[in-house]
Amino acid sequence: MDCDVVVVGAGLAGLTCARTLHARGLDVRVLEADATIGGRVRSEQVDGFTLDRGFQVVNPAYPALREVVDVDALRLQPFLPGVAVRRDGGLAVLADPRRAPARLRETLGSGYLRVGELAALAHWAAPALGPVRALEQGPDTTLAESLTAAGVDGRLRHEVLEPFLAGVLADESGSTSAAAVRLIVRSMLRGTPGLPAGGAGALPALLADGLPRVTTGARVTAVEAVVGGRAVHVDGSRVRARAVVVAADPVTAEALTGVAAPPMRGLSTTWWAAEGIPRVDAVVVDGRRRGPVVDAALVSAAAPSYAPAGAQLVQATSVLPSGPWDAAARPDPAEVRRQAGEMLGADPRGWRELATHEIAGALPAATPPLRVRQPVDLGDGLYVCGDHRDTPSQQGAIASGRRTARAVARRLAA
Repeated sequence: MDCDVVVVGAGLAGLTCARTLHARGLDVRVLEADATIGGRVRSEQVDGFTLDRGFQVVNPAYPALREVVDVDALRLQPFLPGVAVRRDGGLAVLADPRRAPARLRETLGSGYLRVGELAALAHWAAPALGPVRALEQGPDTTLAESLTAAGVDGRLRHEVLEPFLAGVLADESGSTSAAAVRLIVRSMLRGTPGLPAGGAGALPALLADGLPRVTTGARVTAVEAVVGGRAVHVDGSRVRARAVVVAADPVTAEALTGVAAPPMRGLSTTWWAAEGIPRVDAVVVDGRRRGPVVDAALVSAAAPSYAPAGAQLVQATSVLPSGPWDAAARPDPAEVRRQAGEMLGADPRGWRELATHEIAGALPAATPPLRVRQPVDLGDGLYVCGDHRDTPSQQGAIASGRRTARAVARRLAA
């Protein structure tokens, strides 16, 4: 055998799995098809700006994250714990009074805190504060159906919750599992998401630190059974191992293992260099729902490390249609720019576009009933892991990687 374990894919799940197995003394080799590690969690530098591959934050409250890395090493730069809402009368701010008490007056004056709907929302959210197991195993329905059943059906829902969650879930239809959404809400109530000082790509870099054998630009085309384990085909050669973990994206994982990929949801994020925008330290949603953008942010206000001194960085994110990628269905760039400017209260005509990331497979769809801890051991030394085996989040990817590593270690008695 060439090594104990081959891990196919250097995203969060694969790196977590490899890191956990390496810590147990196993010889692990990671093969990544792309030129850089990270999978869907990557960053690039453009003209001194840090651009993540799609707008994504890291939540320090994710329990799996805290188990595998020193979260403090990421030097997270948090957004306001809350949301800003663009409406015809201006910008309204709703902030968590526990973590942002100075914004309480703005929150109370937002016009969204009506007693009836607040009580209904509290009723809807109550399970998020209870045992996780009850959420995972209890009855489930869609987000839209659950909100309606709880009586959440006013401005708070339609102008704040729905556009905000559309960006988080890559789903404007409300068809995501209510249990999955409550798990996300649970993490948001427990921690304030932020951007790593070195970009989102700092997280996979931290996971890869100390791994001796990570090879990029190595595309695995097949996995086969051999005596004593498995072999992967890569660049015209074979690498043999006692076990193979496929931690690639769901579509690639299906091709290599036969495990059906879930439907994927897509997001498009455009980044601009700008100046002169009034400071907004919260993620902004459009309560008027006048265009394709579900959220926008003056990123440099929360994360100064993302922009050169004196410059501003703006992002705007839209949901892509479900199904196979169709370039004709991409959001109109002019409409995205116009709406982002309105949301941030600025004239966008002078903004300089830095990049647009169109990610058709941003997240696996989590439709009800919620299915967590799906099988990862496919038998005969073949394993599969990723957020599609748990929950569609960084938490799900990391938890899946750890769970798969434990299964591999048991088989190899490490």
